[in-house]
Amino acid sequence: MLDVLVRGARVIDPASGLDETADVWVVAGRVQRIAPRLDLPAERIEETRVVDGAGLWLVPGFFDMHVHLREPGEEYKETIATGTASAVSGGYAAVACMPNTNPVNDCAPVTEFILKRAEQAGSCTVFPVGAISKGLRGKELSEFGELRAAGAVAVTDDGRPVTDGRLMRRALEYARRFDLVVISHAEDLSLSEGGLMNEGAMSTRLGLRGIPWVAESAMVARDLMLAELTGSRIHIAHVSTEASVRLIREAKSRGVPVTAETAPHYFTLSDDVLSGFDTVYKVNPPLRSREDRKAVKEALADGTIDCIATDHAPHSLLEKDIEFEYAASGMIGLESAFPLVCGLVHEGVLTPGGAIAALTWNPARILDVPVGRLQEGAPATFTLVDPNAEYVIDADSFQSKSRNCPFHGRRVKGRVLLTAVEGKAAFVYRKP
Repeated sequence: MLDVLVRGARVIDPASGLDETADVWVVAGRVQRIAPRLDLPAERIEETRVVDGAGLWLVPGFFDMHVHLREPGEEYKETIATGTASAVSGGYAAVACMPNTNPVNDCAPVTEFILKRAEQAGSCTVFPVGAISKGLRGKELSEFGELRAAGAVAVTDDGRPVTDGRLMRRALEYARRFDLVVISHAEDLSLSEGGLMNEGAMSTRLGLRGIPWVAESAMVARDLMLAELTGSRIHIAHVSTEASVRLIREAKSRGVPVTAETAPHYFTLSDDVLSGFDTVYKVNPPLRSREDRKAVKEALADGTIDCIATDHAPHSLLEKDIEFEYAASGMIGLESAFPLVCGLVHEGVLTPGGAIAALTWNPARILDVPVGRLQEGAPATFTLVDPNAEYVIDADSFQSKSRNCPFHGRRVKGRVLLTAVEGKAAFVYRKP
């Protein structure tokens, strides 16, 4: 268990509104005190490690509400052990994993398996997300009550949209009974099917079939109206278009119970990076236009988009090192996310507090899970970062099994130094 005094760091806790230079004292794995200046008792001096926090930020452990851990069923891409090791390396103390495993997480035994495996092999806390429909087939609702009782914190058919509007309405009504949020994978397959990238000038130039922005936004509009009709909570995953941002902003202004997320690739990359047909950039929803990227950044700045999730989607070379048409969609992101989010701070798009809120408290309150905040007396779960450390992202050094990272070789600023989970040092950065 940690016995450490971090002295003089910038302590940011969006849940309590704390943002000041302070000392943080951890004793036997619990946060003893947070105060402007702490003097250790004589009997604690020898056994307490003192860390100079000048220039560093100490924040709640990051929480990623949208990852794919691939276990059970596709352990050659990622396992709960490697995925959570990747998470803590990126500063994440907790993750919520999507249900599109094999078998699908649409019943209590799969949820319980994930929780047991996470406890046995995981480096951080894992919150399973159950499937909206049995087998992700979009025909029949899963047993939400059973999933909730087993430990599921939300429901989604992520990876596939719920195309049947009536089924989605029933899902929203049913989920409300169990205080579950419904996460929408917003995609109209009749508009996107067969598409390989964003529809626009670049897709025309490359001769690749495009996916129009309306394929996402039309489904966002439907799900917002269903949430308004039912009064149930809806969360829009991986927002990528200006039109979706506009719809969500307007719905929030009318009091519709909607929250939203985006991923780092949607505010750092645009479809012009696909000029070389590199499959590492193939993702769903696809990388959009520069105008869409700008709209996503503005939505993060004004709170229309509540949080940043990685949509960590590991694939092996078998799925990625092939022709663009046949390559799988998806990118890994747990170990590259923080410096990209930190880039928004350096650009002036987000304040430090806003960036940390998007990585901690905001996703935690959306799923109503007990993470994402600093509390005296609680087990020490925090992340210590250097927001000004410059380096080049090296995907070959990642803890993830997969290497499908679009940011490999990119020079960034912002490094995770320590991730503490439940009083233990789950990750400590060591210079190569």
